[in-house]
Amino acid sequence: MDRKFAIKDPLAESRLFLSRIVTAFILIIVLMIGLVVRLVYLQVVGHEHYAMLSKDNRIKIAPLPPTRGVIYDRKGRMLAENVPTYSLELIPEQIGNLDDTLKRLQQLLNIPDEKIEAFQKLRKRNKSFTSTALLQNLTDEDVAKFAVVRPYFPGVDVYARLVRHYPYGDLTSHVVGYVGRINEQELKTLPSVMYRGTDHIGKTGIEKTYEEHLLGTAGYEEIETNAQARAVNTVATVEPIAGSNIYLTLDIDIQKIAYDALVEFNGAAVAIEVKTGAVLAFVSRPGFDPNPFVSGISGKDYKALQESPDQPLYNRALRGLYPPGSTVKPFLGLAGLEYGVIDFGHRLFCPGYYKLPNVDHKYRDWKKWGHGMVDMNEAITQSCDVYFYDLALALGIDKMHEFMDKFGFGRKTGIDLVGEIDGLMPSKAWKRHYRNQAWFPGETLITGIGQGYTQVTPLQLAHATATLANGGKVITPHLVHSIISADYADRIEGKADRIIPLKPQNVENVIRAMTNVVHGARGTAGRLAKAINYQIAGKTGTAQVFTVKQEEKYNEDAIDFKMRDHALFIAFAPVHDPQIAVAVIAEHGGHGGSVAAPIAGEIIDAYLNQKKDSSP
Repeated sequence: MDRKFAIKDPLAESRLFLSRIVTAFILIIVLMIGLVVRLVYLQVVGHEHYAMLSKDNRIKIAPLPPTRGVIYDRKGRMLAENVPTYSLELIPEQIGNLDDTLKRLQQLLNIPDEKIEAFQKLRKRNKSFTSTALLQNLTDEDVAKFAVVRPYFPGVDVYARLVRHYPYGDLTSHVVGYVGRINEQELKTLPSVMYRGTDHIGKTGIEKTYEEHLLGTAGYEEIETNAQARAVNTVATVEPIAGSNIYLTLDIDIQKIAYDALVEFNGAAVAIEVKTGAVLAFVSRPGFDPNPFVSGISGKDYKALQESPDQPLYNRALRGLYPPGSTVKPFLGLAGLEYGVIDFGHRLFCPGYYKLPNVDHKYRDWKKWGHGMVDMNEAITQSCDVYFYDLALALGIDKMHEFMDKFGFGRKTGIDLVGEIDGLMPSKAWKRHYRNQAWFPGETLITGIGQGYTQVTPLQLAHATATLANGGKVITPHLVHSIISADYADRIEGKADRIIPLKPQNVENVIRAMTNVVHGARGTAGRLAKAINYQIAGKTGTAQVFTVKQEEKYNEDAIDFKMRDHALFIAFAPVHDPQIAVAVIAEHGGHGGSVAAPIAGEIIDAYLNQKKDSSP
């Protein structure tokens, strides 16, 4: 049997072993160099960065929300305050089984499902170690119930917090507005640094417009945590800075008088100081209680507000669009005088209707048998439609639009409230652009008595009236008088935006006619003069809700209340030294002289009596 023998090569094996030793040594050297380099980097180059990371693992930042600024009326009465209340809050990281805890709390305190859902959304936006509110405004009974079982709810506790409260409720709901929880859409756009620890934001009114001032600046606490991320010590605290306090031009006494005077009607009333543009009353009725919105109004209650036929959430003073009716007549009369198409003494016969040349259609006057021969003074005093049909035709729609635009008809006033809308003062170009139609002479006629396409807000009417009382000086209306914080105070002054060039004699003539509306023997608001010892210049208005056909007769008693005409009245006083301008709209009130004028009279009287009592 053949046997094979392996021939060994000691030299080759020695070389192979040596090469492996050298390779291993080089690898060890390289690894050691790498380790030294890494250690140098960690200890020297990256020391600051990794020290910060280490600290972040040990120190947590807990935001401290600022106290929201308080809103006052012009006399220092609180319209929006922060009241102490009890809040049931949870710290998720300290709770073993969150769902079970929520279920037990729900049974204990009868918490509705929507509150649980709101909490779940809110906690996802917060850090797990921060306290998140489940219930606010706890009753004493709720606090007592939880206190008994508190040891069985680790991570859950009752805290004393400040919560927004509106002491005047529906009286100021549309002007002061309200705060509510920050929603998902707002969260995407809000600067996170400004809203650290803050769950609420201004939603409407002054609360929204001046959010930046009212909010304040958040502070924070540096909290030392253990390996389980539980707080063990507070390392440092930066105190929050409270929001600025805001004083409004609003007078809550006058606001209440205006609101109560509208008691029988939905509508609006706006009162403005003529010389400053300061808004004294800003009423939209009905209002609503804003307080439930702070902690989260129930779906049922919110739906009831939305579906109410009275539309309490609708800000009529700022956004309500109404035909101005005959309240436009003084302005159109002034337009006729300024453009020279008519003079103040021009007389015209009113048979109770007006006809365009070669047209059978009759444009009726409110007075069936007519006013007879009237000049501009009598036409404004008695509110003769026929006179203003004829004047409107002489002016033409584009001149009417041009002049009325100067007084703010069809444009925003610029008041410091979000959500104002423009209204509408039509023109040929407007109809061509938005309706793709030609303008007709009959539309010019009805525009001359404040009907047709024309739409105004109560705020625009009050602003235009103040401008007329000012002789053409246009002052932007404003609600905020001053903004005051710990380190500064800023007072808001009314500034003249522009001056409408008007002939003083023309203005004087129109105001004389408006004075006769209240104090003249045949004025449409004559009953207003009986109880005052000063003079008011005003103009009544009646705005149709629906069109009465040519052969039909408007019978207020025979139609549904919601189909009755709106009652309007504009006024300023005293005539020779205008202090206050007012616009009132009473929906379906019927007659401006008998319904809207007395409301305006109460507002004017309250303001002037206040000034009289406060004068030395």
